[in-house]
Amino acid sequence: MTKIRAVVVDDSALVRSLLTEIINRQPDMECIGAASDPYVAREMIRNLNPDVITLDVEMPRMDGIDFLSKLMRLRPMPVVMVSTLTERGADVTLRALELGAIDFVAKPKIGISNGLQQLAQEITDKIRIAAKAQVRKLQLPAAGDSRPAAATVHNIGRLSTEKIIFIGASTGGTEATREVLVNLPADAPAVVITQHMPPGFTRSYATRLDGLCKIAVKEATDGERVLPGHAYIAPGGHHLSIERSGANYIARVLDGEPVNRHKPSVEVLFKSAARVVGPNAIGIMLTGMGADGARAMKEMRDAGAYNYAQDEASCVVFGMPREAIQAGAAHEVLPLTQIAPQLIERLRSTSGLSLNRV
Repeated sequence: MTKIRAVVVDDSALVRSLLTEIINRQPDMECIGAASDPYVAREMIRNLNPDVITLDVEMPRMDGIDFLSKLMRLRPMPVVMVSTLTERGADVTLRALELGAIDFVAKPKIGISNGLQQLAQEITDKIRIAAKAQVRKLQLPAAGDSRPAAATVHNIGRLSTEKIIFIGASTGGTEATREVLVNLPADAPAVVITQHMPPGFTRSYATRLDGLCKIAVKEATDGERVLPGHAYIAPGGHHLSIERSGANYIARVLDGEPVNRHKPSVEVLFKSAARVVGPNAIGIMLTGMGADGARAMKEMRDAGAYNYAQDEASCVVFGMPREAIQAGAAHEVLPLTQIAPQLIERLRSTSGLSLNRV
């Protein structure tokens, strides 16, 4: 068996020691080096050619974000960020995912030794996923470039008040969801999103998206009305579902046991779509490991929903979309950049307004 070869990059000697021990306990991986800063890490990567690196966000000499940006431009490779559970840590971690990091682990602010040991399975699972993920070279936009996708954003019209878009995503999903949302017009149907993300990060994620999108984006709160032109993200550590209250749809944000090992779970959200919204639901399954939501997405299709799945070539991890496709849940399998345009065209054509008539 070929082991996954990892390099740990962290300025804390304790964290380096703990992560090294956690990795070396696994029969399918080994820590081949531990670096105290990015300059040492650069030489290790050059000499040892690891499969994955874990990278601390805050370090002396060069912070993790600067190092990651250089790495993904010059020598793209799978990176799992190790970030602190603070507001600044959340913002910086989201920037790391934007630059191409595969995933992140939120290390505890206190009790670091016991805390990391409790996170051992999560850490090693994410290293395994990262080792298999598709990594792309970071392309920095040229000066003066603007997003060409903005030209595809057309108004949809009256029908958007009747529909709700349901999105499920995991590894690689923060950027995939962004790609869909930034290409939706201000009068898009309501969007509800379950992205596998721990507590403390979803609010920063929603705020970041809100500044980029024409629709309003927020972290969902229990009992609020679900309105067109708005997107609602499941808070980390809570399940999100949709219920009916008279003529309105409302968000249900509830605690509970993990479903498919996840909280929030895509399964919970998509089941509510099938049960409550039926043919007015539109499902989108984006990149992610595992099968969370696949069965419920088939229930959505059986209830009359129209569903999209991201294709393998554009996924960071082709797990959840593959399972949805194999379950017979998807009507269309599309590259990520085509999902929003095709969705808009479908909404407009079903309301009698086609893009080619604009």
